[in-house]
Amino acid sequence: MTHYLSELYTPKQTWLALDPAGRHRFFEAVGSGLADLSDLGVEAVAFGEVDAGTLHAAPHAYFAIWRFPDEAALDALVSGIVASGWHDYFETINAAGSAVDLPGHFAQLTATNG
Repeated sequence: MTHYLSELYTPKQTWLALDPAGRHRFFEAVGSGLADLSDLGVEAVAFGEVDAGTLHAAPHAYFAIWRFPDEAALDALVSGIVASGWHDYFETINAAGSAVDLPGHFAQLTATNG
């Protein structure tokens, strides 16, 4: 079953304090780890800046959207992100789960008890 991950993140002071060479080294290390994850079917769907002008915009500065063939691949990416030191530099919120169609999602919302 296809799974998705939506990340929202904002740079921390530790990132802002890094010089351009330090940022480049960090992204080189992150990029090399992503190559291995593509073999698991991890697919980068989209990355970008959050549009603060959108109604009910998220308070974070950036987003990433990923697609996975299964939960194991999703777990591998999330574990890799942690291992990379990403959270030392970026305040991050993850939303992940398996995908359903719109009627299926309406059924999920209808069944909510909280």
